[in-house]
Amino acid sequence: MTMKISGLLRNLLIAACLCPAAACSVSNESGDKEMDRFVSDLMDRMTVREKLGQLNLPTGGDLVTGTVMESDLGEMIRNQEIGGFLNVKGADKIRELQRIATEETSLKIPLLAGADIIHGYETVFPIPLAMSCSWDPDAVEKMARISAIEASAAGINWTYSPMLDICRDARWGRIAEGNGEDPYLGSVLAKAYIRGYQGEKMSRNDEILACVKHFALYGASEAGRDYNTVDMSRYRMFNGYLPPYRAAIEAGAGSVMSSFNLVDGIPATANKWLLTDLLRDKWGFKGMVVTDYNSIGEMDSFGIAPIKEASEKALAAGTDMDMVSGGFLNYLEQSLKEGKVTMEQIDAACRRVLETKYRLGLFEDPYKYCNPEREASEIFTPEHRNAAREIAAETFVLLKNQGNVLPLKPKGRIALVGPLADAADNMCGMWASTCRPENHSSLLEGMRKALSGKAEVLYAKGSNIYGDPETERNATGYKFVYGNNRKLLDEAIDVASKADVIVAALGEGADMSGESASRADLTLPDVQHELLKAMLDTGKPVVLVLFTGRPVVLSWEDSNVPAILNVWFAGSEAADAIPDVLLGKVSPSGKLTATFPRSVGQIPIYYNHLQSSRPDNEDYSFQRFASNYIDSRTSPLYPFGYGLSYTTFEYGKPELSSDILPAGGTLTVSLDITNTGNFDSHEIVQLYIRDRYSEIARPVKELKGFRRVFIKKGETVHVTFTLTGEDLKYYDSDMNLSYEPGEFDVMVGANSRDVQTLTFTAE
Repeated sequence: MTMKISGLLRNLLIAACLCPAAACSVSNESGDKEMDRFVSDLMDRMTVREKLGQLNLPTGGDLVTGTVMESDLGEMIRNQEIGGFLNVKGADKIRELQRIATEETSLKIPLLAGADIIHGYETVFPIPLAMSCSWDPDAVEKMARISAIEASAAGINWTYSPMLDICRDARWGRIAEGNGEDPYLGSVLAKAYIRGYQGEKMSRNDEILACVKHFALYGASEAGRDYNTVDMSRYRMFNGYLPPYRAAIEAGAGSVMSSFNLVDGIPATANKWLLTDLLRDKWGFKGMVVTDYNSIGEMDSFGIAPIKEASEKALAAGTDMDMVSGGFLNYLEQSLKEGKVTMEQIDAACRRVLETKYRLGLFEDPYKYCNPEREASEIFTPEHRNAAREIAAETFVLLKNQGNVLPLKPKGRIALVGPLADAADNMCGMWASTCRPENHSSLLEGMRKALSGKAEVLYAKGSNIYGDPETERNATGYKFVYGNNRKLLDEAIDVASKADVIVAALGEGADMSGESASRADLTLPDVQHELLKAMLDTGKPVVLVLFTGRPVVLSWEDSNVPAILNVWFAGSEAADAIPDVLLGKVSPSGKLTATFPRSVGQIPIYYNHLQSSRPDNEDYSFQRFASNYIDSRTSPLYPFGYGLSYTTFEYGKPELSSDILPAGGTLTVSLDITNTGNFDSHEIVQLYIRDRYSEIARPVKELKGFRRVFIKKGETVHVTFTLTGEDLKYYDSDMNLSYEPGEFDVMVGANSRDVQTLTFTAE
């Protein structure tokens, strides 16, 4: 058996000492003697109030979310009462704030300028959940790189991204902001985000500080309700939820944001085990921890403490910066006098904030990110827009294509109907407050441009997003428009009667996913379902172009609609990217990273679940005394890793290099894959394992590798995976990272359901 203690120590040493260059630049706090001398000298000249000012992060108000009101920003800077700000946009504005901080104060400490740059600045890319469906770390890194270039050109030096919360409950609106349900894929993409935002060492003026969020477990909010409680075992935490956060720390992330939720009954922002024992002591993180929006103030709602005591608890736990509550600035000086906090705790937090600014190069040049020339030339460029268009097409998931309805033939008349067909302001999706929809085209405009001179595109709105004005959603300021749905439906039926094929642009509005957008019903809204049914009743071929920020329930649509293309929210270039795929210029290659349920009653549903003591045959009818439902199959509608293409792929029989994986050795799994169809396309080949017998029950399968390969029609490629003992390890009952020798299944296939299985023995 592999030694558990040595395995754990080896991993801790790797995390702390053998990190890549970017990671060492952040975590080697004591090693940078020049920085240490500089910060120590500065702190020797600071009063307690000025140190607490560095821990205070108010909002500037340009891109405000939430309800907390702030005092005048400029005056607070002059009084040296803030360490940074969020939600201010524009190089000139931020330059002026930096000027006040460095030219009108005695300490001359520059400011952090933060913003939620989640999936692009003005060049907006697909939402993160969609990005993950590309299974393309290079694309994710490129998206983050372009986002950093544009945001930094506008003066922003700190992004509150990536969000690395594992989510297995599609009711939670913020599933749109993460990478889905799998910790392995989430870890791979976490590193790509950090590389893209921070670059090598954050030395360039287009490399910005990343912020890993939400630490931790926010994606497991009970009942899928935002800001709700979380409760889970350490076993589930370490094996299923924590890996992406740790991967980002190992990649060199410079800051971490604590989450709103409870962890072991304690708010994450005041949880010493989470922020100090785990994050700093075990994982070796030396960067800065910031709260989420007003989370110190909201500890009162949990029944934990009023704001003064909550501020004391947060500081003691390891929180460095207080976002908008003002608790640190307004209460901790008194708490220090009362002996409720120590000077050492205040100094430690202040030092970490100042070191973050030092690493960003702000002390050397406070105007590093405030160049109006860059702002005028490096935002929403043709190069960036082309990248966004190409990447968007990678994220679309073809869910169904009965009778090869897709790709559409560029001839005759095509009816484009639906409330999202001519809705340019919806294309960016959630968390896109810096996007400029006035610069974007709608799908209708994109289709007409793509088919100009080839086919006629007829249009009718067909319905509103919702039929009932009382069902209005307004989490981020977008207002739904209502009208006469009967009249809209009649117009769509008339247009459809004149067409050869119908494209129905339906789904969620941009405001229906994201923060504060939890949903209890995940089916298409009533009027949209009525419109879709009417289109099918015409007898014409129908293509459902689905806009969504989460998995939704499509059981009826899957049974009745010939073709379904999930385009998520694809960003500023959606109007061109969607026709690229609909018309066959690009073959769809995206695959799901979150399971689509048959009904809301199956949620939470995810592929890497533990087996029950009485497993059922999930694809058949009800079995008495088995773990199933009396009114539904237990299998998902579309499994994790699922996605079709315009071509077909034939998987050869996989082969193992050996039936035994020796301790300290390797084992390869290889197979041939042939493109047997008529389109060149990418295929995402997936490898899963299962530990057949172990001390603690293990998932029925776990993703441990994938390959995104481009295969021309008629071509065969040979794909190889290499397994080592590291791939078999998990956290056991003592939280040691190890594995036990014995039999393992290895599975290869096009998704988590359709796999071929081999068995090997690990020594």
